[in-house]
Amino acid sequence: MTHGRHRPLIAAALVAATLVTGCQSDAGGTGGGAAPLSLSGLTKTADGMPDDGAGTCPLPYDVAEAAKGAGLDGAAGAGPVQDGGDPVATAEGGKRARPGDPLAENQGALVSCAFHIGKDDVQVHTVATRTPQAIAPLAPVIQMLSGSSVDELVGYTKKAGEAKAGDAVVTDSGNVAAVRLKLDGDGDAFLLVGLGEAGAASPDREQQVGDLARALAGQVQ
Repeated sequence: MTHGRHRPLIAAALVAATLVTGCQSDAGGTGGGAAPLSLSGLTKTADGMPDDGAGTCPLPYDVAEAAKGAGLDGAAGAGPVQDGGDPVATAEGGKRARPGDPLAENQGALVSCAFHIGKDDVQVHTVATRTPQAIAPLAPVIQMLSGSSVDELVGYTKKAGEAKAGDAVVTDSGNVAAVRLKLDGDGDAFLLVGLGEAGAASPDREQQVGDLARALAGQVQ
């Protein structure tokens, strides 16, 4: 998702898509700001990115501001803590979608950006699809970041898929949160945030991850 090494995982999302079918939530509506988030807009952004990724995130995320609001300490900025040569941002879907891909079966686009807060890497995935569930293509990423079992993953994607726009749903691992986004026009959209490694997070940390996801969601709506 954020990097090329994650791309084989997306095929598994076809299974997750069937598991969460039927969790229909209305994600319509108009976002705030001068450029409301829309399926066509996110697709255009994804299509405009280089095939090998970009050095900056094309979406207006201010991670430093969001981290401050979530009570997370440490310097924040673009890219992972340790630069391994991977791009800061990548895109999938749109013109890159191939027959059989989740974002071809349910037309949509995904933009993934890497950041850091203190010593923790932060992954921010923004996905929109023509019909629910936009969370489905992110199932492999959720499992990778949270270390969830298959049963836990199914339960989590179902819970996230039933959530109202603006509500943050945090995984049991405490380091991953999803927020359903409001779109300008038709479609379904989610923001997924992964902060650091999976583990036994404290209640305070889980709250911070949820707050971080909600703050970032507010920046693109």
